Amino acid sequence: MKTQGGFLITRIKQVGGRVFERILSEKNIDAFNGSQGRILYILWQKNGVPISELSKETGLATTTLTSMLDRMEAANLIYRDRGDKDRRKILIFLTEEAKGLEQEYNEVTEEISNIYYKGFSEGEIRQLEDYLQRVLKNVEEVL
Repeated sequence: MKTQGGFLITRIKQVGGRVFERILSEKNIDAFNGSQGRILYILWQKNGVPISELSKETGLATTTLTSMLDRMEAANLIYRDRGDKDRRKILIFLTEEAKGLEQEYNEVTEEISNIYYKGFSEGEIRQLEDYLQRVLKNVEEVL
């Protein structure tokens, strides 16, 4: 049996990323791009995260993430702090400016979700997401 799951997931990520960027542009949101939005999303859920955890949660390599964080820090979206517990560990925090962007981000993600799931029933959406979670778990086990 010939399968195309990996190819389809990759294409969805590529095309979905372009659609996400287009929606940002149409809404005149230029404070962050799609890749930075993934980082912001994690920090909106849990502020003060080590780079290693951000790397795991976003799927970005630490070297890629570090350069993105440099740009985000220059744009006043995040700041780095050593925290109180372990002074060796650098934690990433949102600035007040970035905290104020969450609603705009949520509007964009709702719009793209509507595009992704157009014509799907709630049951189909749950089923698809369950399958995708299983695929993700399978590939993460190999790391």
